Amino acid sequence: MTGYAAASAGSPRGTLSLELRSVNSRFLDLQFRVPDELRAYEPLLRDLIGARVARGKLDCRLTLAEGTGQGVARLNADALSGLRTLAEAACKAFPDAAPLRIADVLRWPGVIEQQADAESLRAIVEGLCRRALDELAAARAREGAKLSAGILERVRAMRARVVEVAPLLPQAIAAYQEKIAERLKEALGSADDERVRAEIAVFATRADVAEELERLRAHLGEVERVLGAGGAVGKRLDFIAQELNREANTLASKSASAAISDCALELKLLVEQVREQVQNLE
Repeated sequence: MTGYAAASAGSPRGTLSLELRSVNSRFLDLQFRVPDELRAYEPLLRDLIGARVARGKLDCRLTLAEGTGQGVARLNADALSGLRTLAEAACKAFPDAAPLRIADVLRWPGVIEQQADAESLRAIVEGLCRRALDELAAARAREGAKLSAGILERVRAMRARVVEVAPLLPQAIAAYQEKIAERLKEALGSADDERVRAEIAVFATRADVAEELERLRAHLGEVERVLGAGGAVGKRLDFIAQELNREANTLASKSASAAISDCALELKLLVEQVREQVQNLE
């Protein structure tokens, strides 16, 4: 499901801003754009988002606009050690190169840590993420309500097609009986009632779609029940849509008349529309 949310707040380091952008996807795909000085908070963001979002390709962007209050700074020993290793390797590859200056070292990403407030920053980042997730959930809920209304409208249309198909089979059997009787009269000069009844019995068995119609009704009822229950319904509805498509295909293959074929094709079209909409639901 699609959605957008943003939140920002002040901190001892400056202004923190967080953006969430969500587009449709069958699975949960999280992408993070976080600066190096805030990379430690990525696992926190991943856990918070994963607990609230089950489906969709979601892009999370966290930024820091540095302010005047920088807190107490210190050197990051791990970053310094890594930079020293890189510098030694570079000196071996380029012996004539000038050594690193202190200013170069201090500008290296991650070398200077702001000690203000790892915990206070963590709390601010968590609060921003929760606010943005609330806003995103509200936007996705509004979209979900519209999608649900569209799916239910197609469910009603499918129920109408199922109701139309039910009385068509007896009509098809009667038409087939008349056709068989006429052919026998043309071939033999008279209609063999016993043979006509045997042909009709075989035709009726082959064309019987009562089970398919009953399963279609059951699946349509399940769609309505799942949507009424709410929550994360996308994967369940995707499975039901596959079953609806299976029954519609069987109905088309057992079609005994052009009218039944038309209804089956309309059902398949409606099912495909539902499947497309279901892909957008969480």
